[in-house]
This record gives sequence, C-alpha cells and structure tokens, in this order.
Amino acid sequence: MRLDYRNNRDFWAGMMFFGAGAAAMFIARGYPFGTALHMGPGYFPSVLGGSLVLFGIYIMVKGLRHNEKIGGNWSARALIVLPLSLILFGLLMERGGFIPALAALIFGSAAAGKEFKLGEVLLCTVLLTVLSVAVFIWGLGLPYPLLIKGF
Repeated sequence: MRLDYRNNRDFWAGMMFFGAGAAAMFIARGYPFGTALHMGPGYFPSVLGGSLVLFGIYIMVKGLRHNEKIGGNWSARALIVLPLSLILFGLLMERGGFIPALAALIFGSAAAGKEFKLGEVLLCTVLLTVLSVAVFIWGLGLPYPLLIKGF
C-alpha cells in the first residue's frame, strides 16, 4: 500500500491543525504555566495547542487511511475578500468599535461565497452580532467599546 499525501484533503487539514497547535505551544513555552486552579498565561495556549496537535495527528492518520482527494476549484474571490475582511475587522475595532467591526467581518465573509443573498446575510449579521455582544461583552466582560463616537 502506497501512502499518497500530496493531494490528500484530510492529511493537509490535519497538518494545519498540527502546525497551529505546535506554534501555540512553542510561543507559550516561556510563559508561566500555573495550575488548573491558578492558571498562568501559558496554561491556555499550551493546553489548546496540545489539543490541536493531537486532533491534527488524528485527522492526518484518518486521511492517510481513507485517502480522500482534494476536489473542487479555488475561489479567487474568497482568497481576496476573506483576508481583506479580516484586515477591515482589525481597523474597525480600533476606529469604530466592536459592532461595526463584527458586522463588516460577517458581511465580508459571506460576500466571499457564491451563494450570497442580501436578506439572509443581513439577518445573519444582526443575529451573530447580537449574540457576540451578549457573549463577549456582557457575558465575559471583555473591555471592547461597542461603538466609538466620531465613527
């Protein structure tokens, strides 16, 4: 049996998980780890990175066993619009606040796809923004301004 990894969908997905997890663990190696009750700054990235590494290994092995090929075409629109929407999110977080930044990110991410329907995207943008504000701002108490005056 010959292992073919060059065009194997799950193998490369597993490699991305493995790489992201290994990078998180490498970056967090100099931070104090702490304990489960008193977590240090290195605890979360190390545990999450380790979980990503294990999950990546599982996906890679699964991919090598089933050998499902990468199919479909690359979308130039998605390769351009998605990074631009992330950059716009970062810029708007500083200049506009959490709500405009998140709305632009959701709208831009949806615009990268081929099945873009304005009504569905607007509804999804409103619902996800409200849910995100409830979870991150009110629930977790993150100190992001909702709107910045002068925007």
